[in-house]
Amino acid sequence: MAQTDNKRFFENLSGAGKAIAVLTSGGDAQGMNAAVRAVVRMGIYVGAKVYFVHEGYQGMVDGGDNIKEATWESVSSMLQMGGTVIGSARCKDFRMHEGRLKAAHNLVQRGITNLCVIGGDGSLTGANLFREEWSGLLAELVQQGLIDEEASQKYSALHIVGMVGSIDNDFCVTQRKCYLALVSALACGADWVLIPEMPPEDGWEEKMCQKLSAKRAGMKRLNIIIVAEGAIDRNNQPITSEHVKNLVVQRLGFDTRVTILGHVQRGGTPSAFDRILASRMGVEAVLALLETTANTPACVVSLCGNQSVRLPLMECVQMIQHLYLIKYNNNTNVFVCTCRSFENNLKTYKLLAHRKPESELPQSNFNVAVLNVGAPAAGMNAAVRSAVRVGISEGHKMFAVSDGFEGFYKGQIKEIKWADVGGWTGQGGSLLGTKRTLPAKHIDKIAEQMRKYNINALLVIGGFEAFLGIMELLAARGTYEELCVPMVMVPATVSNNVPGSDLSIGADTALNAITVTCDRIKQSASGTKHRVFIIETMGGYCGYLASVGGLAAGADAAYIFEEPFDIRDLQSNVEHLTEKMKTSIQRGLVLRYLSIYLSICLNENSNENYTTDFIYQLYSEEGKGVFDCRKNVLGHMQQGGAPSPFDRNFGTKIAAKAMQWISKKLNESYRKGRVFANTEDSACLLGMRRRALVFQPVVQLRDETDFVHRIPKEQWWLKLRPLMKILAKYKTSYDISDSGQLEHVVLNRPKQSEAMAAI
Repeated sequence: MAQTDNKRFFENLSGAGKAIAVLTSGGDAQGMNAAVRAVVRMGIYVGAKVYFVHEGYQGMVDGGDNIKEATWESVSSMLQMGGTVIGSARCKDFRMHEGRLKAAHNLVQRGITNLCVIGGDGSLTGANLFREEWSGLLAELVQQGLIDEEASQKYSALHIVGMVGSIDNDFCVTQRKCYLALVSALACGADWVLIPEMPPEDGWEEKMCQKLSAKRAGMKRLNIIIVAEGAIDRNNQPITSEHVKNLVVQRLGFDTRVTILGHVQRGGTPSAFDRILASRMGVEAVLALLETTANTPACVVSLCGNQSVRLPLMECVQMIQHLYLIKYNNNTNVFVCTCRSFENNLKTYKLLAHRKPESELPQSNFNVAVLNVGAPAAGMNAAVRSAVRVGISEGHKMFAVSDGFEGFYKGQIKEIKWADVGGWTGQGGSLLGTKRTLPAKHIDKIAEQMRKYNINALLVIGGFEAFLGIMELLAARGTYEELCVPMVMVPATVSNNVPGSDLSIGADTALNAITVTCDRIKQSASGTKHRVFIIETMGGYCGYLASVGGLAAGADAAYIFEEPFDIRDLQSNVEHLTEKMKTSIQRGLVLRYLSIYLSICLNENSNENYTTDFIYQLYSEEGKGVFDCRKNVLGHMQQGGAPSPFDRNFGTKIAAKAMQWISKKLNESYRKGRVFANTEDSACLLGMRRRALVFQPVVQLRDETDFVHRIPKEQWWLKLRPLMKILAKYKTSYDISDSGQLEHVVLNRPKQSEAMAAI
């Protein structure tokens, strides 16, 4: 692929002559192995030597066999494994100057001046100190006669890139959108949550018990209280789960159980999101190391929205130190928020978990209808719950429409209350009911129902049919005044094919289903030599599930509609697999075992002629004597199941934002005793664009849409496809135009008034 003026390709970066060491440090975290795999394979791919440092900083200090050169095959079959296969340890020796001196000597002996550190705040802080001391450490080694002056000059600069690998998510730049206790409370609909970042107001015990009693009075059979490790009150006294249990038992007499999750949270197979995040960050880390100069500061690679970013490691460390000083030395207990997503999660949780008394609610006199349109998607119910509760909190009367636009024109509409959506967050499918019916043929009846129920605004949650439906309603405004109301669509489809949004509710759950199924399929061949699996995913003409699912599952190839392929491409892939299999045979039993884990992901409408059956037959015929082939069609299992925590969180927050937009538009369009909204920006789609949730008029999205194939004309995830090919050892081009720019860390500190409400 030729280089253009506005694109940069990684082929122009060479790792020849460079040595990269990768280590995992601190506590285990799911996805560490995926990150290690990506660093090793990307490093080897560009011509660098890559070394494992076993047992974290302890292995760097001890040296010897703890620092070994990695090969391509040494990271096979580790993508789906939890923890870290190269070991991780908390190292007291590295905290001492003498330990860091030994570590420097061990690296220089192997010519290693590029270090990729995967760990939490302590690990990355230690890496920053190591880099700052590097020149002094080399000078000491020269003085002690352990290295000569030539080596000191040759290895004079240590380049460090950090990746945040921590379940605590407590580094200041990470965007897993997750502090465990808070987001768990948001995802499961907990009744109360206690977190160290927000000590509760005095008297919280009584307020909590009142809420629990009210829930039981409303026929709720159980309550969930989440207590974060390190939770404190406003007097800096610890709040423990045992204390909360005793409080509930003594004051309410409820049968109460304590479950301490502990290391269960560290174990287990990484989710699709963690694998994709780790793979992207691992590749980005190698690119950052390739681009370093003597003046380039150490950086941390991370993800903001769906975009890779690099931030100066020193700024991140200074931010952490600054916040620790505030946390432990400020007697006024001022709340400090280091992450805007954390602040948004907190506000959303408080809005949904605690209903204000009727007397405190604003009286808007507006009626808002919410409906699901298209195929079911996990997370739809979480979005409906959020919309209903936020709408009620805004003073609106909320109406639920059953069975999409079909139920709308049939009059299947009823008021929905706060308690009606209790427990909806974790349920899959669509409890409202959803159908693919479009409104155009029934516009007159829909307008009649809107007039009958005095509907002042619409929230439509669904896939491509929902997008088409909003456009049809918009087109009919000239004929039916009842449709001149604010309308907003929230994308929810496993296919992730809605224009105007990089992500859709339900897509993460579908990716997890694909990933888990692929893992099980691999296990089915653990006693068989050399097998290739052809796996068909859903998605219509959109190749998102096949491509991103293939990246998460470690697939060898993914065939999709968006990238046309022919028989020559298929033949090339078969030859590539055959060569990999033959190479593994030559290298012995262990690699024969590892090499069976190969799969081909295929989008269901990728090509009308080269179907799943055709590709299966081709691979079966051409692989005779080298590997055998199996076919699996995943089908509707990708659409079912409980929503993932990501989809619950995403659905909850995006629907809340949509309802707040509706409230704003209702107030703006209310004139002379009625709502009248007929401008383009009164019918919008709320979507994730790169780093932010953005409202876009659906009219403006028309030119971005391929209506024949029901996909956006441009899709961000196509840039990820070369990663899968690189990690599968194919030669390819990789556009790195979005990479390489350092950004600065900004302290996000809310106003005191925004931070005072007790949870």
